[in-house]
Amino acid sequence: MHDLGQLFRTQRGLTLFSQNTLGAFGLLSAVLQVALALWGDVRPSTSQRWILLAALLAASLVFGIIRSWPQRSVSRSFSNPDMTVTVKVGDLFEQPSHLIVGFTDTFDTDLTDGLVISPESVQGQFQKKVYAGDTLKLDDDLSDRLSSVPARTSESRSDKPNGKLTRYPISTVVTLGEPSQHYFCVAYSEMQNDLIAKSNVDYLWRSLDAAWNAVYLHAQRKTVSMPIIGSELARVSCLNRESLLKMIALSFVARSRQDPVCKHLQIVVHPKDYDHINMLEIDAFLRTL
Repeated sequence: MHDLGQLFRTQRGLTLFSQNTLGAFGLLSAVLQVALALWGDVRPSTSQRWILLAALLAASLVFGIIRSWPQRSVSRSFSNPDMTVTVKVGDLFEQPSHLIVGFTDTFDTDLTDGLVISPESVQGQFQKKVYAGDTLKLDDDLSDRLSSVPARTSESRSDKPNGKLTRYPISTVVTLGEPSQHYFCVAYSEMQNDLIAKSNVDYLWRSLDAAWNAVYLHAQRKTVSMPIIGSELARVSCLNRESLLKMIALSFVARSRQDPVCKHLQIVVHPKDYDHINMLEIDAFLRTL
């Protein structure tokens, strides 16, 4: 039903459907006229003409729907530099690529009862699927990489009763994993002392730029996949999922035109978020970049 709504309840969908349907009708009509001219002795009756017209209309409508139907995956390839941006519906952790995962400025990892980090969030899924729920191992890896990053500030336990106390600068990126598959953990939101994560457009833009820099240094130009960061618990309130997705794509293309970041960026939309994304609009947006 969502696909049907995109096609017939949006201006973009109706425009594409009309263009494809009219184009098909014009082409089929021209072919029919040529055929009738070549076989001039064939004179269809009035009833046959109505049947031919109905068939032309039906074929044109079917073609228009097929050509305009929203796709679950849209891509745009660029030549300068050589790269591709793909937006697809799927599971982030099933992608055979490097991954970008959002974290908070405290790099909290506690999944207990979902009080600090929700097990259903992308970070929670990362901890369960990549680290098999071994929080101690993840904390050790994070601490090792963060040892060279100057802390921004530190909270007292009385002010922040749960979770970690040390805060790192927004846009800090910790690169985990092996060269064959890196995990770029980027701090794009601030974990408040009441355990509510907050972000904004400035935080997100700076964090994306830092993530592209880490990808440039470590990904060896291989495919990188990421979710729509900023759309869940650390929601950037002034932007919906579709706007956040466009912002990610724009940031990547702008950065890549300075220095090639990687050959292929995949922005993976979780199936439960698909109803919030108009893929026809996303396809059109990618073509404008």
